[in-house]
Amino acid sequence: MRATVGDQLVQHGRVVGQHDKVGEIVEVMGHEGTPPYRVRFEDGHEGVCSPGPDTEIRHREMDH
Repeated sequence: MRATVGDQLVQHGRVVGQHDKVGEIVEVMGHEGTPPYRVRFEDGHEGVCSPGPDTEIRHREMDH
């Protein structure tokens, strides 16, 4: 898993009815885009994440 600052980290809900948790990666702490990542979530909470199998990275669109 690789990410850059500005990408979205999406933690999918693990049980029925649980919503996905979406945050913006504000710092990549691993080597060459690897975890852990510092993430700012939609509710303003910020934390360090090492994504698991229920997580995806949505890469931001680059302007050309």
